[in-house]
Amino acid sequence: MTAQQTTERTERTELSGSAEPAAGAAGERSGSRQSPGAGGEQPGDEELAAGFAAGDEECLAAAYHRWGRLVYTLARRSLGDAAEAEDVTQLVFLAAWRGRTGFSPERGALAAWLVGITRRKIADALTARTRRADLVAAAGAAMTVSAHDSVSPADRALDRVLLRRELARLPAPQRRALSLAFYDDLTHTQIAQLTGWPLGTVKSHARRGLHRLGSRLREEAGTGGRHA
Repeated sequence: MTAQQTTERTERTELSGSAEPAAGAAGERSGSRQSPGAGGEQPGDEELAAGFAAGDEECLAAAYHRWGRLVYTLARRSLGDAAEAEDVTQLVFLAAWRGRTGFSPERGALAAWLVGITRRKIADALTARTRRADLVAAAGAAMTVSAHDSVSPADRALDRVLLRRELARLPAPQRRALSLAFYDDLTHTQIAQLTGWPLGTVKSHARRGLHRLGSRLREEAGTGGRHA
């Protein structure tokens, strides 16, 4: 795990602990000019947006509480996966906070700006999902022995040996996640239940393993991986 990934995970943990999206939060309004949470009162949208743009961390927590449910709902509808939607929700608010200097309350509402970021993060998630599916298909094709395949039995055996060799070179967690997915035909959720890993960890191991495996297989194919 890189230092950037470690920092992002820490920030996401802190963000999720600061406030949880509430079902009715999007409708909250208040004319109070106090800081968010002071006396139990919440700021109005304009005040919240100004504080957010100015770098007020309490306004970040208040924005997450107010619009987190909206972001999550948009992501869940588009992705159809609760865990992915939760990940996207965290990423949206992290991206918004890191890029807050690009937000101007005079040019539009904070909620609309967050929705724009949400749509981009959803598109990123769908693109990543497609890449993973392509890698799975490529790796699965390398393991499949078709009765109508024109490749000789000897070459098919070499393909299987090559795949096992590349799997063996992966870090143990990635190798286990991919082996359970390929050979035991388990879903990410089933792998999480079997291993005790968090679902996000399973997806991370599978994604990184697939990327490395796909790169190695492409390198072998491009350099003539079969040897006499």
